[in-house]
Amino acid sequence: MVELTPKQIVEELDKYIIGQDKAKKAVAIALRNRYRRNLLSEEFKDEIKPKNILMIGPTGVGKTEIARRLSKLVKAPFVKVEATKFTEVGYVGRDVDSMIRDLVEESIRMVKVKKIEEVYDKSEKIADEKILDILIPISSKGKNSNPLEALFNIKEEDDENSLKDKELIMNKRREIREKLLNGELEDEIIEIDVEDNYNSTIELFSTFGIEEYNINMEDIFGDFLPKKTKKKKVTIREARKIISDQEAQKLIDMDEVVSLGIERAQETGIIFIDEIDKIAGKDYGGGPDVSREGVQRDILPIIEGTTVMTKYGPVKTDHILFIAAGAFHVSKVSDLIPEIQGRFPIRVELESLTEENFVEILTKPKNAIIKQYQLLLGTEGIKLEFTDEAIKAIARYAYIANEQSENIGARRLQTVLEKLLEDISFEASDLDDKDIIIDETYVNEKLMAHIQQRDISKYIL
Repeated sequence: MVELTPKQIVEELDKYIIGQDKAKKAVAIALRNRYRRNLLSEEFKDEIKPKNILMIGPTGVGKTEIARRLSKLVKAPFVKVEATKFTEVGYVGRDVDSMIRDLVEESIRMVKVKKIEEVYDKSEKIADEKILDILIPISSKGKNSNPLEALFNIKEEDDENSLKDKELIMNKRREIREKLLNGELEDEIIEIDVEDNYNSTIELFSTFGIEEYNINMEDIFGDFLPKKTKKKKVTIREARKIISDQEAQKLIDMDEVVSLGIERAQETGIIFIDEIDKIAGKDYGGGPDVSREGVQRDILPIIEGTTVMTKYGPVKTDHILFIAAGAFHVSKVSDLIPEIQGRFPIRVELESLTEENFVEILTKPKNAIIKQYQLLLGTEGIKLEFTDEAIKAIARYAYIANEQSENIGARRLQTVLEKLLEDISFEASDLDDKDIIIDETYVNEKLMAHIQQRDISKYIL
């Protein structure tokens, strides 16, 4: 965050998201304010709360993508939740506290991955030594059958005195270590012990829905239940990865990981609450919507700042950044309870996408949809090219399809392109001519009938 100014944040978001400048500016400022807050004295740091953002706009215009890209940009813990899956306390369903528990889990996972990366080189060296011990045990007592005996000229009928001779064994180990480090033995098969992660107790409890409370049976019974292992025959290449992963887990301090994970969740966590408009409005009694306002009241303390109990300990929500989003077609922002409205001081209206936006979405972003299809078909040797007129025609058809039926924004481009490239994708492996140019004529042939059919169907009773 030290290096990223609001302008730089917007520039990074521009690489993936077309338009929506107001929303990008709002999230960039919110993110920069976190960095500014960290520079303050401890006395004032706790006084400054995050400025939560409410994004208003139809589906498929980039609301979720902005929040997701923002979290990736600063490597912040991020979870996306649907407001509709929560129920008021007392009803069957997920309680709102679970969004905080999910955030903490994600934060700890991120810290754990980082810590494992730091010790992985060390764990690989340990793995090589363990593999060497399997190949050439220092002591021949209780030596298991070794599939590489023939390769290394180690035979059961060898004179026992020579096998016990330490110098001979150490020389043999040096020889094998050199071959191992040079990658000469990667495809040889050895037998290793691997931890058996399957636990019938966990499956039993999950059947009753207790996993909702994030109870991990290994955490509770870890000291009482011995680690189960099973024999597995794998190549040395696979063995090195399996053993390295196991050793890396032992090298990291999980107490430190949990502590850092909770701290990161509290200070830099981002929660994206989608479809918040679906829990707006008054309750009319009966039916599945009976607890909508109740859900709002349950969410309120979490956004205001409270302490949520997790299996890792208490987690404060005071400085978590909340970004809510909704289309607000049926309901209005004013239908949310006043307390919720007050907790989202920054409101941004996202614009509907135009035909010109569709053209840009198809080509400009780093992960542009056309680039994705070109890379996918490139694996079959197909060189796929689109003319400028073809791209404009695709954008036009997507825009018309949104107008004629449900407006699903940029997601419509995926549907249109799938229809357009259906035959090419199906026959790609059998095509003789691998150079394919998609022009406007081809687009019209593939999509015109589909659009006309939709147009006529409006007038059929």
